[in-house]
Amino acid sequence: MELYLKITYLNDFIFCPLSIYYHQLYSDLAERLYYDDAQLNGKAAHSAIDEQRYSTHKNILQGIDVFSEEYKLCGKIDLFDTEKGLLTERKKHIETIYDGYVFQLYAQCLCLREMGYKVNKIRFYSSDDNKVYDYPLPEDNPEMFEKFINTNEQMQNFNVDSYEPKSPEKCAHCIYNDFCDRPLAPKAYNGGF
Repeated sequence: MELYLKITYLNDFIFCPLSIYYHQLYSDLAERLYYDDAQLNGKAAHSAIDEQRYSTHKNILQGIDVFSEEYKLCGKIDLFDTEKGLLTERKKHIETIYDGYVFQLYAQCLCLREMGYKVNKIRFYSSDDNKVYDYPLPEDNPEMFEKFINTNEQMQNFNVDSYEPKSPEKCAHCIYNDFCDRPLAPKAYNGGF
């Protein structure tokens, strides 16, 4: 059986590989126990895509499942205009375009292409300020594409048992810090389950 990892894990993996493990471990708990306001607001802003009610145009695919056999990734896209070949990844608010954002967009692009769609342009959309950020296609940005390939390979071969966190700052901002068995930052929560 082949294992496909979620596209969203790319961003999580860059932040901290353990966050993928904890997200799966605690996924059945109420999100309010571990999500902070930013995650809850982002999820609420994304609901129109998830419920496929963002657009009624037939050429706009929204929230569809995609996968790549080559990269062993699967997930959902936000918006894809089949007439223009335009893939849009929506975020609630963008101040910086992080590598994890780019890797998610690249993965979506590669999945769509492998599924037979023609992707001509990719971009990010920041809903809070209504800004669009065009981004180069993977083939037009070889350095970033190579980083994507390397990160995906590391993620696909990750061993949770041997990982040791390296950034106290990341641990301090991690939504799973209170649940983590190896944080580098003090825990805010002193109780247990």
